[in-house]
Amino acid sequence: MAEGMKAKGVCGVASSWLEVLSSVPQGSVLGLILFLIYINDLDNGVKNWILKFADDTKIFSAVNNNLDRSVFQKDLDNLLRWAEEWQMLFSVLKCKVMHLGYKNHCYSYYMDGKQLDTAEEEKDLGIIITKDLKVSQQCKQAYAKASRMLGLINRSIKHKDRDILLSLYKSLIRPHLEYCIRYQHGHLIM
Repeated sequence: MAEGMKAKGVCGVASSWLEVLSSVPQGSVLGLILFLIYINDLDNGVKNWILKFADDTKIFSAVNNNLDRSVFQKDLDNLLRWAEEWQMLFSVLKCKVMHLGYKNHCYSYYMDGKQLDTAEEEKDLGIIITKDLKVSQQCKQAYAKASRMLGLINRSIKHKDRDILLSLYKSLIRPHLEYCIRYQHGHLIM
């Protein structure tokens, strides 16, 4: 703040100034864009595919031999080095490995000297991904949510008018059943 200027806070009370070494403002319109700019070079030097969504990062590759495993581990090391340099550390305890396919060698991978846990299934953006890539867990979850909603509607609504029930079904139950389901030419695609 310029010299001579006085901070006016809420009810005349202002917080003291604090030097911020790294951060992106939360709850702002520009926050998301600034964060994306901030992490834009995260994948520099990474050989394998990487996906970035908000503060979530996924790296994946076909690992068929020890050389592939070594390249993948080096990519993890590069990501960790970037995170340390830019003071935006990964929560290593939350990082996991999912081995896909039946002929997978199931190599171990490490971040910050800690072996990463292996996941049988993981929820990502509301979708359950399993190591066999089957959709049965996702279908079970959708059915359970829709069933709970039906029970709630049945217990809560005394006057069961057709139009009211149809409206409740379309707004409260159907979204659970159709989340991430695709229709093509009038046919359900899973």
